Amino acid sequence: MDLQQAAALLHAARRVVVMTGAGVSAESGIPTFRDALNENGLAGHWARFKPQDLASPEAYWRDPETVWDWYAGRYRDVTAASPNAGHALIARLERRKLAQHGEGAFTLVTQNVDGLHLRAGSRPPLELHGNLTHGRCEACETVQPLPAPETFVPPPTCTRCGSRMRPNVVWFGEMLPQDVLEAAQLAFERADVALVIGTSSQVYPAAGLAGETLRRGGTVTEINPDETPFTPHASFSLRATAGVGLAALMGEQD
Repeated sequence: MDLQQAAALLHAARRVVVMTGAGVSAESGIPTFRDALNENGLAGHWARFKPQDLASPEAYWRDPETVWDWYAGRYRDVTAASPNAGHALIARLERRKLAQHGEGAFTLVTQNVDGLHLRAGSRPPLELHGNLTHGRCEACETVQPLPAPETFVPPPTCTRCGSRMRPNVVWFGEMLPQDVLEAAQLAFERADVALVIGTSSQVYPAAGLAGETLRRGGTVTEINPDETPFTPHASFSLRATAGVGLAALMGEQD
């Protein structure tokens, strides 16, 4: 399959699902989780921590103050960032498919926790790993937006029951939210075309979802500057960043 064929299939598809990973937000200046640990250089404060030191239930119960300090910093970073061309094109594709084919024609699934898709104009995506702009109550499970970054002093308190809230993200050793995962699986099973954009395709079960589209006779286009473990299985792979690749696939070049 070549670019022209992939573009034609996307244009004709009645059901499209898009999966995004960290590469989509990289163009907004948001580093991956591991890269962010070294955001101040190898001698920086966070460089002495391993990911599991800051993103696991055990780490949180052992030292919630340090974990919240880390996530409060990331919250400030993502709030200061702006959606990029990739986010905007995904939102445009969503509007186009919904206008053409109605409800169920488009599903956005993301591994990102930065909330940029929503700010770019997409409808609320299926967030497999949660959203770090929100907190989740440790007692009653209520999910609420965090206060504005300039006034936020962690930890937040649940306005419903008054208990402490934890970051609303999926940590190492935790299961993905079952309802979100099931909705994502169904979307990939039903899709005529799936787009896998900016994800390393190494984190399961998310990495296995595109295979459902292929097994049901659909096609999968991968957009990524680098090859991934999924590349040999994709119907078509486009070596490009999210914004550039989507523009080419959607015929949106200037």
